[in-house]
Amino acid sequence: MSYMSQEGYDRLVAELKQLESVERPKASAAIAEAADKGDLSENSEYDAAKEAQRHLEAKINEMKLTIAQAKIVDMSRLSDEAVQIMSTVEMTNMANNSKMKYTIVSETEANLKQGKISIHTPIAQGLLNKKVGDVVEIKIPRGTIKLRVDKISINL
Repeated sequence: MSYMSQEGYDRLVAELKQLESVERPKASAAIAEAADKGDLSENSEYDAAKEAQRHLEAKINEMKLTIAQAKIVDMSRLSDEAVQIMSTVEMTNMANNSKMKYTIVSETEANLKQGKISIHTPIAQGLLNKKVGDVVEIKIPRGTIKLRVDKISINL
């Protein structure tokens, strides 16, 4: 099961619709065009088009599975008492006093440029169920980081 916001779910459904209604016909047309060029045993264009279609179908199937297993989070029922999925957490790195702010989201909604990290990342896992004022040590690929939770909010 994958927890996500309504916005993330709607975006995923729209992307799936685009892949099925636009990209799939393009892939089929590319295969047909390559097949018209003759001998398929030595037709690298045909092989490439078939490979692209396989990747597209795999992506479509993966997205369908994610959508089927999605659980929309009722944002109105979330609390800012402790860190959970959909929480925006402001924290301080205790080693250098730098401030960080992340929103914890589902894997499909993660986007570091937007400050959204997957619930499966070490930082998100280490922050889950922590409260304002808690200091937590989290093992990350480059070692251990010590963070203090300064503020928890839910952006509806």
